[in-house]
Amino acid sequence: MSHVPVQTDAPRPMFDTDELVINMGPQHPSTHGVLRLVLRLDGEKVIDADIVIGYLHRGIEKLCENRDWTQIVLLTDRMDYVAAATNNLGYVETVEKLYSIEVPRRARYIRTLLSELQRVASHLVWLGTHAMDIGAVTVFLFCLRERELVLDLLEEYCGARLTLNSMRVGGQPFDLPPDWAKKVLAFCDIQDRKLPEYEHLLTQNRIWLERTRNIGVISAAEAIGIGLCGPPLRASGVNRDVRKDEPYAAYSEFEFDIPIGTRGDTYDRYLVRLEEIRQSLRIIRQAVAGLPEGPVMAKVPRLIKPPAGETYHAIEAPKGELGYFIASDGKSVSPYRFRVRPPSFCNLQALPRLVKGHLVADVVALIGTIDIVLGEVDR
Repeated sequence: MSHVPVQTDAPRPMFDTDELVINMGPQHPSTHGVLRLVLRLDGEKVIDADIVIGYLHRGIEKLCENRDWTQIVLLTDRMDYVAAATNNLGYVETVEKLYSIEVPRRARYIRTLLSELQRVASHLVWLGTHAMDIGAVTVFLFCLRERELVLDLLEEYCGARLTLNSMRVGGQPFDLPPDWAKKVLAFCDIQDRKLPEYEHLLTQNRIWLERTRNIGVISAAEAIGIGLCGPPLRASGVNRDVRKDEPYAAYSEFEFDIPIGTRGDTYDRYLVRLEEIRQSLRIIRQAVAGLPEGPVMAKVPRLIKPPAGETYHAIEAPKGELGYFIASDGKSVSPYRFRVRPPSFCNLQALPRLVKGHLVADVVALIGTIDIVLGEVDR
């Protein structure tokens, strides 16, 4: 009888099944740009996540240091291309602060109108894509329908729909077209009627509630520690809005409320942005009603050359606090130093904290809830 030896050392598995590392992105329809996440998983639960950015880096800040002060407006459009008007506004007001330029009151009202229309359009893009990421395709179609009306108004004003180039240092390149203000009010009435449609589809929807409530909770202390800004910060219960705290343009002349969340979860971030659309419509109506007469451009030299010095100025963009730091040597027609504090970059820091402990299926919803644009992150 032959003896068959017993194998005592079992072969080791090729992979350690206790932990799995996968890449999500950069080519992924739900990462809202070329974002790459390296996820560490235990089954379907996320243990940790690393963010890899830079795929859309174009060197915008260094390009701005090699363009004159007027040409830079074009480049600011290319950061958050979903909200070009607010990018323009932040930049031109920073130069005006450095140059001590007094902008005409009518121009400040027009800037406020454009910024709030852009906020509505940006939030509609966010709501539509966020809902579609979770499976609500109808909401996406509804939101794009109303966004087209905003883009039509922007196109009528400046001739562009996406990258607007809609402001100049010292004021506005154009006054308002005839009957444009009436069309803006007509849009506000339409949008007011459409908001309940979005809420009917989502706010009490059982699937929406299960995918958003108590998902990605961040407390007020954590939000401040991470450096969140904009709607994600306010959804955590922190009352911070640059339009109220450090008014710019014509915001000090208008009445509006700042929506604040209580739980700091994905659902609260949804509710905050919905209410922000309503408050934007409220500001737009006040701006149209009180639109002053007068010039839209201050007297500034054709070749802008601010005095030597440096300054920082921030505004409340749709995604959060957008800040510009600019230094001038007083001699060159270009900035000596140009630096941007983009809200998408700051809010992206919260993503590893948001996804930890949740399922892979929730990662898509959590990327959407912070509302990032990679053109602004990578610059």
